[in-house]
Amino acid sequence: MESKFEPGQTVTGKITGIQPYGAFVALEHGRQGLVHISEITHGFVRDIHDYLAVGDEITVKVLSVNEDESKISLSIRATEEGSRNQRRGIRIDNDGEGFHPLQDKLQEWIEQSMKEERKKG
Repeated sequence: MESKFEPGQTVTGKITGIQPYGAFVALEHGRQGLVHISEITHGFVRDIHDYLAVGDEITVKVLSVNEDESKISLSIRATEEGSRNQRRGIRIDNDGEGFHPLQDKLQEWIEQSMKEERKKG
């Protein structure tokens, strides 16, 4: 009995190959899917090997299934805590301090701007 994969479903698999554009994942029932480089994690991924290796067991979310072409699109980042909706209003400081809600930084930016204006005038 072949298992059907559905968008939104979370499954586990094993990395079987890595290309510059993504990682191939062996799924149950002999099926294979692809995690595109943009779906590995939030943020920019320069080198997939920094995140994944052949043989890694991973949890992925099914993004889409094209039965005609036997293609299954997968995402690791969709399974990560802090999905896109939860991350709204979050930024990384250039000084490396980490994540801060924009609201927390607003007062600091206003004060900084006011100091700069006083120096000019």
